[in-house]
Amino acid sequence: MKTIGWIGTGVMGRSMCMHVVKKGHQVNVYSRTREKASGLTAEGAVWQPNPKAVAENSDYVFAIVGYPKDVEEVFLGKDGILEGTRPGMIIVDMTTSEPSLAKRIFEAAAAKGVSALDAPVSGGDVGARNAKLAVMAGGDSAAFGEVLPVFRYMGENIAYMGPAGAGQHTKMSNQIHIATTMVGMVECLLYAHKAGLDMEEVIAVIGKGAAASWSLNNYGPRIAKGDFNPGFFIKHFVKDMGIALHESRLMNLSLPGLALAQQFYISAISMGLENLGTQSLYKVFERMNGING
Repeated sequence: MKTIGWIGTGVMGRSMCMHVVKKGHQVNVYSRTREKASGLTAEGAVWQPNPKAVAENSDYVFAIVGYPKDVEEVFLGKDGILEGTRPGMIIVDMTTSEPSLAKRIFEAAAAKGVSALDAPVSGGDVGARNAKLAVMAGGDSAAFGEVLPVFRYMGENIAYMGPAGAGQHTKMSNQIHIATTMVGMVECLLYAHKAGLDMEEVIAVIGKGAAASWSLNNYGPRIAKGDFNPGFFIKHFVKDMGIALHESRLMNLSLPGLALAQQFYISAISMGLENLGTQSLYKVFERMNGING
């Protein structure tokens, strides 16, 4: 059984790694905040002092961190993953990051005889906990086939999308769709509230019809209950939309819906909501309409 390295134990990474631990693999783990890995080490994962040490003691290394700058540091920086790799290893970035960075990591890894995948995920905290994530991978196709059993510990909808960067481009398509869907979702619930309807009853009806969406059926009930805890941080969603808009400009592609959605979420950050869940966009629309939540 392969030894697995894992870097990043945030809202999603912790649950994803726990699935690997529970399958009986020896797991080496590193996180910037050691306390966040305590549940994993209590189950048998071995703490390592840095990403390099994780790689030195593992066969496959997975990482899911916050921002592209974190990805660059973890994979390419001093004491980073590539400093600890050996020929024949596989390294996997599951962070939502920049396609161009995925290509740089792929090329740097290939120069050392190492296979690399960019494999961002979708499904939030619920998908991570329930091992129902979508995994969209780009990079070395043979490496994808080799680590597919590990991906299956975490998700159900798993696909190889093409060469390095293809996984990230697919995730950008996902985030573009979610961004505008979230705007529609919070507007429809605010309308229901203002009309005097019970939000949960509305969700139960329209969530089974043509208006059904993952966001409505998963985040809608949280809004109805006043639960704005993060399944996915607003600050990370703004980062994702920024990447998508940058890539769109490079392709001479105009996406005004995405640009508008990003502005609403930037308003959320200006309100101090950056560490709440993406469903907290509802609070922005409440304020715009003078409604006290």
